[in-house]
Amino acid sequence: MAYQTINPYTNEVVKTYDNATTDQIEQALTTGDALYHQWRHEPVSSRAASLHKIAALLREHKDELAKIATIDMGKLLSESQGEVELCAMIADYYADHGAELLAPTPISTQATGDAEIEKQATGVLMLVEPWNFPYYQIMRVFAPNYMVGNPMILKHASNTPGSAAAFAKIVEEAGAPAGSLTNLFLNYDQVSDIIADPRIQGVALTGSKRGGQAVAKSAGANLKKSSMELGGSDAFVVLADADIDEAVNLAWRVRLYNAGQVCTSSKRFIVAADVYDDFLAKLKERFAKLVPGDPMDPQTTLAPMNSKRAKEKLQDQVDRAIAGGATVAYGNEPIDLPGQFFQPTILTDIDQDNPLFYEEMFGPVAQVFKVDSEQAAIDLANNSELGLGGIVFAGTAAHGKAVAQQIETGMVFVNTFLSSLPELPFGGVKGSGYGRELSSLGLMAFVNEKLVVTAQKPDYDNGAGGLVVL
Repeated sequence: MAYQTINPYTNEVVKTYDNATTDQIEQALTTGDALYHQWRHEPVSSRAASLHKIAALLREHKDELAKIATIDMGKLLSESQGEVELCAMIADYYADHGAELLAPTPISTQATGDAEIEKQATGVLMLVEPWNFPYYQIMRVFAPNYMVGNPMILKHASNTPGSAAAFAKIVEEAGAPAGSLTNLFLNYDQVSDIIADPRIQGVALTGSKRGGQAVAKSAGANLKKSSMELGGSDAFVVLADADIDEAVNLAWRVRLYNAGQVCTSSKRFIVAADVYDDFLAKLKERFAKLVPGDPMDPQTTLAPMNSKRAKEKLQDQVDRAIAGGATVAYGNEPIDLPGQFFQPTILTDIDQDNPLFYEEMFGPVAQVFKVDSEQAAIDLANNSELGLGGIVFAGTAAHGKAVAQQIETGMVFVNTFLSSLPELPFGGVKGSGYGRELSSLGLMAFVNEKLVVTAQKPDYDNGAGGLVVL
């Protein structure tokens, strides 16, 4: 694969990067493994200051970093700036709480002696990350594992090499030891070879189902622990007692943020029949107000998609959905600009026989469904091969929560947008993958939770079960 930045607004090839050599890969593995063994003799707290420094540098260079991300993959500059700030928040969170969360946990036991679970590093990790949030996707794994003491090798998406290099530079400038995060421009054969190396102890991937299957297969074959975040086709359930103005005001934002290229953005809007017509009419009005243009311009409200390939894939999906019986309620018209723009589109009348019913549409396309009962809304929301997140909009929080508890996903938000914060666990079920990132759960993703039982002296005649040999 060719690593290059192609500005999706101008279609200009900005820069091309060379793939990593065999020698560079070996150096990364050697340096990372040596750092792992060094860190084993250092307290977790010793890494907090440099992680705070990373957060400070992110904020100091926010505008510069935001421009790099926007040129790499096209998102609005304001969205890129927000992403950089979120990364700084995540770094500060783990710097503040990592040592405390990684402290040994005592266990009450009948065994002779004191028992505790120690949380120890496991070794070098392989990170495979996508383009849609080119800094945040790295930070979700980097910050917790930096505190744990697991060095990392990064393989970023081929269309966001500038962002990968910029992130690695910030880590270096903060004074983190060499090997903390090594960015390499790799092909997938090289990734498989790295995973097979005995110095690698875990693999974290965010990406497509196809990419996840390939990497998980390689990890499994080599008995390496893995975590997978593989996207979603999230439902936005609008119940009959919902405030429709408020629901629509949230709906258009969550569907079109980052030009709709978000794993956790709502893609299927499941609306009670009593309010369906009102919801659909108002959603069309909001979609029609989007202004495409230069993502660096604060007046622009619709950014281009990340690449020509992504735009063509989405158009093919829309075409197949229409051929399968879907109705275009709004959009699906060309935008007369040179960049990779896709007009926000609303599709209705998608039944289970439609070839797009189970596909994730990764772009500014909303599917709107009408349901005749609350149970039908729940059943439709759960009728998906994916299970990442979701939103329930109801007249009361209690009503919304009662429905949210029946949704088969890793995350559900009631009467609010699905937010990513360092203290909230992130991840899904079913085809959306396994494992969690962020929060205390993400901190433990690649930790050796080791039992240590310490007795002052042997007591083989203790009546509490005696000596058991398994």
